[in-house]
Order: sequence, then C-alpha cells, then structure tokens
Amino acid sequence: MGRAPRQCPALLVAAPASGQGKTTVTAALARLHARQGRRVRVFKCGPDFLDPMVLARASGQPVYQLDLWMVGEAACRRLLWEAAGEAELIVIEGVMGLFDGSPSAADLAQRFGVPVLGVIDGSGMAQTFGAMAHGLASYRAGLPFAGVLGNKVGSVRHGEILSDSLPASMRWFGALPRSVSVELPSRHLGLVQAGELADLDARLDAAADALAASADTALPAPVAFAAPEEDRPESLLAGVRIGVARDAAFAFLYQANLDLLRALGAELAFFSPLADERLPEVDSLYLPGGYPELHLQRLAGNHALGEAIRAHHAAGKPILAECGGMLYLLERLTDKDGQGADLLGLLPGRATLQPRLAALALQAVELPEGRLRGHTYHHSTLDCALEPIARGECPNYRRTAEAVYRVGRLTASYIHFYLPSNPEAAARLLRP
Repeated sequence: MGRAPRQCPALLVAAPASGQGKTTVTAALARLHARQGRRVRVFKCGPDFLDPMVLARASGQPVYQLDLWMVGEAACRRLLWEAAGEAELIVIEGVMGLFDGSPSAADLAQRFGVPVLGVIDGSGMAQTFGAMAHGLASYRAGLPFAGVLGNKVGSVRHGEILSDSLPASMRWFGALPRSVSVELPSRHLGLVQAGELADLDARLDAAADALAASADTALPAPVAFAAPEEDRPESLLAGVRIGVARDAAFAFLYQANLDLLRALGAELAFFSPLADERLPEVDSLYLPGGYPELHLQRLAGNHALGEAIRAHHAAGKPILAECGGMLYLLERLTDKDGQGADLLGLLPGRATLQPRLAALALQAVELPEGRLRGHTYHHSTLDCALEPIARGECPNYRRTAEAVYRVGRLTASYIHFYLPSNPEAAARLLRP
C-alpha cells in the first residue's frame, strides 16, 4: 500500500523583484510562529547559502533548498511531504521576482499548490500598492495566491493606506516598518552570515513583534502534499570518513549534501582551516565555499594545517573543493583591496576579487564519475593554466561554463555541487 498524502499549512513568500525583503519577512513569519510553540519548517527556493542560515536561526530547524531543476521535482516532493509530517507550518522563501527565471518561484508554487504571499516594498507608494498586488495575483492563471504584505512601511497610517488599496477579496498579511532594527545587513555575496550577527535574534524578534502588531497572524489553509516514491540510497560510502571544512571562511554547504553523505554511509568529521592545526583522521576532504578572502592572513598563517592538506593530497586521497574551497588551494588569492596571500598551491593558479559579480548561473557538468547539477556565484576571477576536465552548462542558456579542474584525486571548481542530484557520482568523487 502506498504512503498517504500529508496536509500542512504552507506559504511561499515571493516579491516583484529582488531586494524587496523576502528573507526578512520569511524569517519574521518563522520566528513569530515558532515563538507561539509551533514547529515551523522553512525552505529556500533556488540555490542559496546565506539566507538559509538566517532562516534556520529564525525557525530553529535546518533549511533545505527547493528547485525544480537543481533539486528535481521528485526530491522537492519528498522534502515537502516529510516536512508536512512533522511541522505545523511550512514557509518557502522564493527567489528573485515571483515569475523570474526558469524554473521560477511561481512554477514551484503552482506545481505543489502552495499559496503565494506577495511581499511588496511599500516605501514611496500609496494606492499603486494595490495595483501591484493585483498584478502579482492575476498575472498567471491558476496560481494559488494567499495575499500580500507591505515591507518598509513608514508609519501605521501608511500601512492602513496600503491595506485599503487592496481588492476586497485579497488578504492583508500586515506590514514591517522601515527600520534598521529589523533589516538584515549584506556584503558582496549576500547577507552577512548568521553567526557573525551578534544581534540577529533581537532583529528577528523585532520583526516578529512588528508582524504580530500589524495584522491577523492566523495560520493559512492546509496544503495537501502527495507522497513521494521510496528512496533508499545504497551504502556506497560505508566506512569512509570525510573531513568537512566548516567555519567562518568555509560555510557554504547544502544541508542536503551532508545528509546524503551520511545516508551513503560516510562518517563526517568537521574541522576549521582557520583554527585547527591538524586534520582529523579522514579518508577524504570536502572543502566547501565561503569567504576565504575575508580571512586571508589567518588561512595563510596556518602552516601546519596547510602541510597536512598537502600531505593528504600527496597520499592520493580524494579532495572535493568548491568555489571558496578551490580558492584556498590556489597559489595566491588577492582580495578586493589588493591585499594578497600565498595559500596552499595544490592548484596552479591565482584568483583576484572583483568589485562586481563575475558569475551567477545554474550549472550541470559531465564528470568522469557522472553528471552533477549545481550552481555558481562568485566575485573573483581565476587565472589557471590547467586544462579543465569538464565545463558546466547552464540550463537557461547563459554563457557561463565553469571549468572543473583535476590534479590527482583533487577535483576543484567554482561550481557548488548539489550532491543528491547524482548520489553515485558523489560517492565516486569522495570514495578512496
């Protein structure tokens, strides 16, 4: 007998464009309902590492990606069904504008029947707010739409004007004020990491308080989530111990990647290239992305750990290095201020941070181990004389085609791989 569908109240938080405050609103909703004793599960639509850190703090639960291309429809269905079995509210943060990209946040909402909560920056706006809300709700036939919320509102009266502009049938989810007490600070790759914000909980509580004071916060209607197919991966990494770099310099990790490696039988040992002088006893290394450019001198000065990683490579043991992890393995890295440092030198090349974004794209790449999907997002440019073993392809026809380099058992690229897109390939990359 097949597994039954599960029901859970759910919302997808979307906006007309990036920068409207989706993350702040999603976090405020999660914190508000979590404080009321509800178990809240939050997801992020599309590839992102920084927003989920904040959303995990707000909800008290791990945050996973939902993306019809990178994660796949079947895996998205499984994640939502599993969450519906344990949560009293599911909140999904959208990506870019509601209808932007392919697949878009609207595609995800429509595929799984999750009603959209439109977030609109109301600053400098009055009755036109209602026109924008009407446009979001009616642009695509069949899109489930829950209502709207005004962000960056100047006063209580301003919020009333925005609310009064809405069609009578549209729910008003309230407003968040234009206030530094609830805003989330950013840097070149997005939000500042949650662990670096000493007052993050105060900001989240302030946003939740503002939301509770401005509108009815009753749960939305339940959504029925269909049961997925059974998925039991083989123990392809049984007995393999993988060292995973994780600290302020290396924190861009999909939770689903860690879950998969454990499901394949691996034991994970976390270490800090910033603080640790030796590697744990491991068979393989996983160096994810992050902000090595913000910690150049500490990374360069940790000679003992550098020698340990070089010895690991010389012994023919696997290393998977993504984006910031790859930069750490170069001969030299220079930050945006022109300050550079010599690093591990396992990959011949140099990289320099640029004032503007260098690449942003989904990527699929055919490796000798199999085809993997992921994404790329970086501000640095790389000068490397090695011939790539493969190049990524963008499903949206962007010209970005990130190189994948290999030196012995070292595999390195700007691509952040979503390992569950091909568990067998992931196992082959990290199996001794």
